[in-house]
Amino acid sequence: MLCLGAQRLRGLPLRGLPLSRCPGHPRSVSGLEGKDNPASSAETRWKERAETVIIGGGCIGVSLAYHLAKAGMKDVVLLEKSELTAGSTWHAAGLTTYFHPGINLKKIHYDSIKLYEKLEEETGQVVGFHQPGSIRLATTPVRVDEFKYQMTRTRWHATEQYIIEPEKIQEMFPLLNMSKILAGLYNPGDGHIDPYSLTMALAAGARKYGALLKYPAPVISLKARSDGTWDVETPQGLMRANRIVNAAGFWAREVGKMAGLEHPLIPVQHQYVVTSTIPEVKALTRELPVLRDLEGSYYLRQERDGLLFGPYESQEKMKLQDSWVANGVPPGFGKELFESDLDRIMEHVEAAMEMVPVLKKAHIINVVNGPITYSPDILPMVGPHQGVRNYWVAIGFGYGIIHAGGVGKYLSDWILHGEPPFDLIELDPNRYGKWTTTQYTEAKARESYGFNNIVGYPKEERFAGRPTQRVSGLYKTLESKCSMGFHAGWEQPHWFYKPGQDTAYRPSFRRTNWFEPVGSEYQQVMQRVGVIDLSPFGKFDIKGQDSIRLLDHLFANVIPKVGFTNISHMLTPKGRVYAELTVSHQSPGEFLLITGSGSELHDLSVQVRKLRFGSQNVLKPVFLTLTLTVGNLPPCSCFVLSARSWIQTVDLPSRSFASIFSLLFSLLWIEEEAAKGGYNVEIKNITDELGVLGVAGPHARKVLQKLTSEDLSDDVFKFLQTKSLKISNIPVTAIRISYTGELGWELYHRREDSAALYSIIMDAGQEEGIDNFGTYAMNALRLEKAFRAWGSEMNCDTNPLEAGLEYFVKLNKPADFIGKQALKQIKAKGLKRRLVCLTLATDDVDPEGNESIWHNGKVVGNTTSGSYSYSIQKSLAFAYVPVELSKVGQQVEVELLGKHYPAVIIQEPLVLTEPTRNRLQKKSGKDKI
Repeated sequence: MLCLGAQRLRGLPLRGLPLSRCPGHPRSVSGLEGKDNPASSAETRWKERAETVIIGGGCIGVSLAYHLAKAGMKDVVLLEKSELTAGSTWHAAGLTTYFHPGINLKKIHYDSIKLYEKLEEETGQVVGFHQPGSIRLATTPVRVDEFKYQMTRTRWHATEQYIIEPEKIQEMFPLLNMSKILAGLYNPGDGHIDPYSLTMALAAGARKYGALLKYPAPVISLKARSDGTWDVETPQGLMRANRIVNAAGFWAREVGKMAGLEHPLIPVQHQYVVTSTIPEVKALTRELPVLRDLEGSYYLRQERDGLLFGPYESQEKMKLQDSWVANGVPPGFGKELFESDLDRIMEHVEAAMEMVPVLKKAHIINVVNGPITYSPDILPMVGPHQGVRNYWVAIGFGYGIIHAGGVGKYLSDWILHGEPPFDLIELDPNRYGKWTTTQYTEAKARESYGFNNIVGYPKEERFAGRPTQRVSGLYKTLESKCSMGFHAGWEQPHWFYKPGQDTAYRPSFRRTNWFEPVGSEYQQVMQRVGVIDLSPFGKFDIKGQDSIRLLDHLFANVIPKVGFTNISHMLTPKGRVYAELTVSHQSPGEFLLITGSGSELHDLSVQVRKLRFGSQNVLKPVFLTLTLTVGNLPPCSCFVLSARSWIQTVDLPSRSFASIFSLLFSLLWIEEEAAKGGYNVEIKNITDELGVLGVAGPHARKVLQKLTSEDLSDDVFKFLQTKSLKISNIPVTAIRISYTGELGWELYHRREDSAALYSIIMDAGQEEGIDNFGTYAMNALRLEKAFRAWGSEMNCDTNPLEAGLEYFVKLNKPADFIGKQALKQIKAKGLKRRLVCLTLATDDVDPEGNESIWHNGKVVGNTTSGSYSYSIQKSLAFAYVPVELSKVGQQVEVELLGKHYPAVIIQEPLVLTEPTRNRLQKKSGKDKI
């Protein structure tokens, strides 16, 4: 009995068993029992060919089978090694919520809940879906701020969410101790569902629409064929698949290894406790809402006439199942559980009893301790995987039940239509790279689990597992001078501090200790000269006799002349912005392409795949020369027909030779295809080879001219020109461009030369007052110049016309670039919204992006990014608003932390760029003459 006190719980016998090896259905743990269809489970059919083979019969895999089959795909086959729901699905607590701090992940949650609401009617299968709502509790003032922050990021979504007062909370959950509760974040449509019944209903729907669900059918091996198909081997026989989807839960690493990949996943032991009947709960006339006590770090919901609560222990106390990473999942593990360990969760038990006092006299009937698979950042990995053709993943789900319905629909739409229905780059499986070691994965998974309920600040940084091997040549020089941010494995300075300044990491919803130093960095660039480490940029070298024709088809802009640079965008077939790159034509047919940090595997993958395998098949096969690097061995080149993302250096030092040769096997089929002709292009990812220094400010030319014999004058080295030169005998590729909008150059050089190059420039600039600046200052500078940022102002949810990118889109160029026809149709129909620039006077808070825009009492749009403008001492933001509200001078309101601030749309840019100022000055001089 809990009433004897949590400190004595360990010595008490539990009423029932702790279910260390429970063979039954999960609702013997938490809810209604579902019923499988015996005839269906004994399916004897077998298919030799399949369009899509899904590996894994948990809720994620079954949802995808259901959605693909319902959408009309023929020959959908799901293979499960033991039985449906085996793994993490069957023992899940089954929570469902509309809430998520990620903007587009809210859409996944929304689609899941809307599906679950109608699934029983559609399939005839009981799903045990309860929707009593949920309340997240705020017991500190900073939590109230967090709720206000989340509210302004939700109002322009379809999800229902409200902040409610303590009186309303007590009315809805009368069993609470209200002494510490300040507010609640309430989602009316939230609740919980029986995971077993949900999966069985999805399975019934999948069969209804023609999918084959085969189990037990463990996958023994996967072999990639030269034509892009897969041989999937099981004990029942061999199946040929046009595509495979790894949805194998905590078996995903084993399945990935069969395809030659190391997925950064690790199982975490998660416990929850189920009580027997509690009289006060039984006496209630309506079901209690799901409760999330964020400071206590646990969830609690009603389970029949008792309660179920599950804690998230601190990273010091939680337990990883790291033996599975080292030795693999034990054979036969499926519907088993780990031994319970109540010692780990005692502080959370005590917090729950204090918040819900009736728990003190409740009996525990079950303690469930099961594996849940985590990725390093707790987000799943969803989509096609770089490096292996026609291999997709839906893995790493820490919250699989709420994601299952939405992810099934998302992936189905992507597979069937050739592009994702909306942007979810945060789930891109290619966000990890060779820097993602096992040690890093373990450290981050431990941190992510322990931080499940910490306050979600803007500009949040998490420090476990850092730094990785992916540090620039300046890391040791700068680490003691600045606050570093983490970008795709890289460490990059966010802001610099001076002696006597507060150097601590102090996240806040308001201006904090970085505000004044960033202002100094802003002035440094505007008045003198600053240096910034830009090494995390993604960098590609592209050359070959067909490189111009290839890029002309990929990009909406024209191809720059030799020696020049431009900004170019790749679009999806539907005319949305897939990527933004800087394209520099170094020598005839040879290009340097630059993209944002973390995007190097994103930008040049799916687009090239579309050239051959997209719906239009507009080009012949694209042949790419690739460099393979294995440990310290000399690199070898392969001639490859690209089906997806073989357009980077594949660095495999951590893989076994067996995995490497398995990977190379899939390349042998090019001998068959080589004679067919096509585009001869060599593309190499040089992201880790090159460092980048940005030098910007009115004295940038003066400083650099001291170090080179190359003439850097405005007439000789023009804006958007690129040249190879030497800075004090260090070879660099210099591009006259700066994301600050001020006079500046980006200097691309060997990574090992970074420290020396930096030192030389800093020494040369002492007379000009040279100093460092970081990405926070650069963001403020680029916003004042109205420079758009990919991922904020533009992504796969926006088209370039509404984003104000018309200058970079050449609809009249001869090449039929991807998305051209769709963009013409969008232009002909007219736009419904536009991106605008607005200013607002606030107190101590600035827009970050995704805040709600109000007009006449209604939400009419959202911000995309924002900052403080140190030039006019007001807040500045980009925002999407309806076309009719997009005129200069239009007044709107921006919601920040629960308060509406008056804002006005301004003529952009707020500050003219240096090239524009220079051009106007010259013109003015001529006019005077």
